Amino acid sequence: MPPPATVSNVVRPAAQAQPGRTTQSPSVVPTRCDLPILTICAVFAAVGALVLFCFDPQQYHCYPVCFFHQTTGLLCPGCGALRAMHQLLHGHLVTAFRFNPVLIVSLPLLFWFGAKFALQKARHQPLSLGLRPAWLWLMLAAVLVVSVLRNLPGASFALLRP
Repeated sequence: MPPPATVSNVVRPAAQAQPGRTTQSPSVVPTRCDLPILTICAVFAAVGALVLFCFDPQQYHCYPVCFFHQTTGLLCPGCGALRAMHQLLHGHLVTAFRFNPVLIVSLPLLFWFGAKFALQKARHQPLSLGLRPAWLWLMLAAVLVVSVLRNLPGASFALLRP
């Protein structure tokens, strides 16, 4: 009777090469449409920023409305984001923070992720955020806490409202 299989006495066969198949991880091959798509996205972002810079969301009503706020009367996490970005484009950081603090605090993180994504794309590396799930849950919890606090009555929570 053979001895039971344990970690120490199990012999694994060496990887055998098969014709037409490699044992290395596949490399990310850039496609021809990557550059035009990124260029189109950059042009749309620049045009959107220019429109937001020139037309104040408090004065012009051509911007989309928040259906969550219209339906419930409550402030969603995105309420005040257009006004905050307009103020940020004009260099008014404190006013932008007053309209939507979550957006302003998260912008450096979003820029970092965008730069990391672009660098991985330029180096033809597999795309990954490199972020642990616990951090994602923590960010989601922070957004939800701020969203609840900005809807509570009272003067102490008025600073979170746009």
